[in-house]
Amino acid sequence: MEQRAFVMIKPDGVRRGLIGEIVRRFECKGLRVIRAELMQVSRETAQIHYGHLSAKPFFDELVEYITSGPVFAMIVEGCEAVANSRSLIGPTNPQDAPPGTIRGDYGLDVSENVIHGSDSADNAAKEIQLFFK
Repeated sequence: MEQRAFVMIKPDGVRRGLIGEIVRRFECKGLRVIRAELMQVSRETAQIHYGHLSAKPFFDELVEYITSGPVFAMIVEGCEAVANSRSLIGPTNPQDAPPGTIRGDYGLDVSENVIHGSDSADNAAKEIQLFFK
């Protein structure tokens, strides 16, 4: 099924020059990048994006991190875009992510794990709306 997913290369991935390699992986998988933008995430957008984690003790640290530098936000489209993106990205904690996944190959730890991807079609729609108003 054709669908869209939101993917964001986080500040550590941008700082490390991984945009081209990560985009290449999505394109090799057969997903099309239909919109992309290098942007600075505002504190307000970060708080909305991570709102479901607002009660967690690491919430403020997460907001500080995602606003610490530019991110590369993308809308990818293709067959089962959410599931295929998640399989490319790998588990949240890079130590649990297998080699060959983006986090397995490039993630350092759970707080600097290079990339975010939508976990459902509903969340993809919300994230696309939030980042690409």
